Amino acid sequence: MKYRQVEIGVAIGLALIVLAVWIKPQLPVDAATWVDRYDYQYKKYAKRYFGVDFDWRWFKAQGITESGLIPHALSSKGALGIMQILPTTFSEVFQEHVLLPGITEPRWNIAAGIAYDRRLYDRWSQHLSRAERFTFTLASYNAGFTRIKQAQNQAQSAGRRANEWKQVAGYVPDETRQYVEKILSLMGESG
Repeated sequence: MKYRQVEIGVAIGLALIVLAVWIKPQLPVDAATWVDRYDYQYKKYAKRYFGVDFDWRWFKAQGITESGLIPHALSSKGALGIMQILPTTFSEVFQEHVLLPGITEPRWNIAAGIAYDRRLYDRWSQHLSRAERFTFTLASYNAGFTRIKQAQNQAQSAGRRANEWKQVAGYVPDETRQYVEKILSLMGESG
């Protein structure tokens, strides 16, 4: 009986720690807490796939949100690496960019994540502002393009402005809404 109480106590303690980590205010993407060893890759591939005028720190914020910049992170769904790429997604990106040899190598994982972001970005309407289009891209990276497009359609059917993330956010899964909010917070933006 005592052993069971200890197990329950440990489980509750771990749950409280996880909850505290999840709800604590996010340190900005530029905080010294975050390692800078991958900054070169973020800068390089942001420039390659999004151009010189795009702020590469958005992708670092995405990597922080995805894995805490842990290079060998593994999700319960099988996503791998810093950018939490699914092997099937990596294979799709790999077909277009044959220079990406391995999903677990941090630089290629980052390159594939940003290349996939670009692919999603290109699928969103040119009629969206650049900022809105990128926010929809981030949501799509987390939940899938089709799911976010469906949410956009639901928002439009409900009389919302479907070209604004804030109007569509209520129709996406909570996990996705929190994902986007965390990235925006890391970048000092409000969701």
